[in-house]
Amino acid sequence: MRAGVLTGYKKPLDIITTPKPTPAEDQVLIKVEYAAVNHADARTQDGEFKALFPLSFPQTMGGELVGTVVETGARVTDYQKGDVVYAYVGVGGSGAYAEYVAVDASEIALAPTTLSTQESAALPVVGLTAWQALVTMGKVQQGDSVLIHGGAGGVGSAAIQLAKHLGARVTTTASARNFDYLKDLGADTLIDYRSQDFAQELKGQQFDLVLDTQGGEVLEKSLGLTAPGGTVIGITGPPEPHFAKSLGLNPFIRLAIAGLSFKVRRLAKNYGVNYRFLFIQPSGEDLQRIATLADEGIFKPQVGPVFPLEELNDALATTVTGKPHGKVLVNL
Repeated sequence: MRAGVLTGYKKPLDIITTPKPTPAEDQVLIKVEYAAVNHADARTQDGEFKALFPLSFPQTMGGELVGTVVETGARVTDYQKGDVVYAYVGVGGSGAYAEYVAVDASEIALAPTTLSTQESAALPVVGLTAWQALVTMGKVQQGDSVLIHGGAGGVGSAAIQLAKHLGARVTTTASARNFDYLKDLGADTLIDYRSQDFAQELKGQQFDLVLDTQGGEVLEKSLGLTAPGGTVIGITGPPEPHFAKSLGLNPFIRLAIAGLSFKVRRLAKNYGVNYRFLFIQPSGEDLQRIATLADEGIFKPQVGPVFPLEELNDALATTVTGKPHGKVLVNL
């Protein structure tokens, strides 16, 4: 089979021919139709995560996909040959940039029936980020006030749709050219980040939850808009001790991570609010809930440019520097 492999950090991916994997007892073998491209893929390629998720080379890359089950392991009972499934199998060398990939059955779900396979491929990461931020970590409830930064992006738009489904009132930051689109998704209040200072525009308001997709000054200003006891969830960093503990990292790395987030955590404590860093985890159970919501019309994934596998490096470059409208996909 053909696969996109990394032979060393900071190197382009090579397209090679490699043996088809054999699924273990708890795995399924998927014939991949589309793999999605994420910023985290490029950051992994550059070695940014090597202290957390070290790779051995050569390594087949890619972590988000849709495809068809062609073989099941002896202990798999929930899926059968012919099922169309979608998955997020983790950051790093997880094997989605290949014609076939063996995946733990616990990390997949039946793809939404009302979406195309391209749309399904674009959903796992943004859907899991929204779900794990708002439901698992944030516990958003009916009547909560939620601020979502970068509402027109993949994560932001998914979070707006989920927050409205949960009964929250949603404020979002975005470019004014996207306001009509965001109103259609359900956003109640819109701030043009290009011409308005959101902290000034929202001064005096308090949000139960803030989903920060930007980091830096945006994150720090958001802490001051959060209600006492509320939570700011960051997806771009800095990581914090809860995250380090969840990964079971060694004490040295835990200490380093604690240092990275010290300033933000101190600010959060001064405001009487919580700061959490979200690094999404694979979960077939969450993906099944997301598929159900997609079939109810809650999630509307955005599909961007589609590249053949031979142009995988171009797909990565487009994701990082091209500012595509929608998720970049690779057709296997």
